[in-house]
Amino acid sequence: MTGAATNSVAAPPVVVRVQREDFDAAAETAALTEGRRQIGAIVTFTGLCRDERGSLSALELEHYPGMAEAEIRRICNEAVERFSLEGIAAIHRVGRIAPGGNIVLVVATAPHRHAAFDGASFVMDYLKTSAPFWKKEHRADGSTGGWVEAKDKDDRARDRWKE
Repeated sequence: MTGAATNSVAAPPVVVRVQREDFDAAAETAALTEGRRQIGAIVTFTGLCRDERGSLSALELEHYPGMAEAEIRRICNEAVERFSLEGIAAIHRVGRIAPGGNIVLVVATAPHRHAAFDGASFVMDYLKTSAPFWKKEHRADGSTGGWVEAKDKDDRARDRWKE
């Protein structure tokens, strides 16, 4: 055999889905970490629909198909590179979601905890401000609320990651 041996290392897995159906955080974590012994830390974040002190019966989420997935993948790839993650999953639901229902899941894996925590926070901060999703409130009294406005605090959270 001639030539230098190549030491190829597989790229960390990046899982991105936008879906109507619910997700199982434990199953998604297991799928991302199965057989991957280099992982020393897993951070998961699950965002839930709140009832807003009893005033909300559901939240309706819409997205820009194709563009939402592409933006989430871009954000996740940046997190993998920036924090040396061993893998990342970002799953976001759309459709009508009742209080207590899952909205978003982020699973970040890394050799050490700080990278996993930072990677998960980075992805969530950018998802809240950069991914094309819209939320409409459905009130407990039967009325339809307006579209939820972007919040300045979400922009400030995202901006802390800018160098």
